[in-house]
Amino acid sequence: MSSVRLDTDSGVGTLTIDRQEQYNALDSATLEALESALEEARTADIGALVVTGAGEESFSVGADIAELVDASVPEADAYVELAQRVTRTLLEFPVPTIAAINGYCLGGGWELALCCDMRVASERAVLGHTELDLAVVPTWGGIRRLVRLVGDETARRLVFFAERLDAQDAYELDLVGDIIAHGNIDEYAHGLADDLTAQPTFALQGAKEAFEYAWREREADLGFQRRLWGELFGTDTRREEMREFLNR
Repeated sequence: MSSVRLDTDSGVGTLTIDRQEQYNALDSATLEALESALEEARTADIGALVVTGAGEESFSVGADIAELVDASVPEADAYVELAQRVTRTLLEFPVPTIAAINGYCLGGGWELALCCDMRVASERAVLGHTELDLAVVPTWGGIRRLVRLVGDETARRLVFFAERLDAQDAYELDLVGDIIAHGNIDEYAHGLADDLTAQPTFALQGAKEAFEYAWREREADLGFQRRLWGELFGTDTRREEMREFLNR
């Protein structure tokens, strides 16, 4: 059974990460499945795409630490290269995308959500860049997006202190556009998607491309982040923090 599902209905696509027992953590196989599903969705007859996590507890807690704890530097490099391809594909997706954040949305999961055009959060959502707790850093392009959303000072504090935000905190920082009752988030996100599909298709795509133009300089930054990630995977501190995380 695939860890990612793509469903289409009435012009709306839904991409669901489904590893509920692992809080929808993103191992290499799941990232590959996401990449394939996004490519399939690009050719589907849809006007909007909702991205979410299966179950009641998690959008995605990010990288699968069980896979990465003993990873070598080359293995870590290959992992982040794959992750950056996925976030780039999502960021450049041709129709509007909506992250329906139904619970924990941390690390790489939060980076995925930041790639979406809009984000709506369940009242139970917990969001944040928690990478420094594991002695690594955000390397999927999220820092640049975070800075543009909240400003340099706030972004540094959120990353340096690995802060976890509840839905209200995220809303006040303009990181999410709406807070929704937990049981209604899927319906609400799909309602937004339905409204988007009613917009003139080519005009909407043009508007999205106009926003995307502001991100053109990101490629060099992603290369730096990837090199930094690899260097951190050669440290004993990173291994110790990840092992401690798994033991907890």
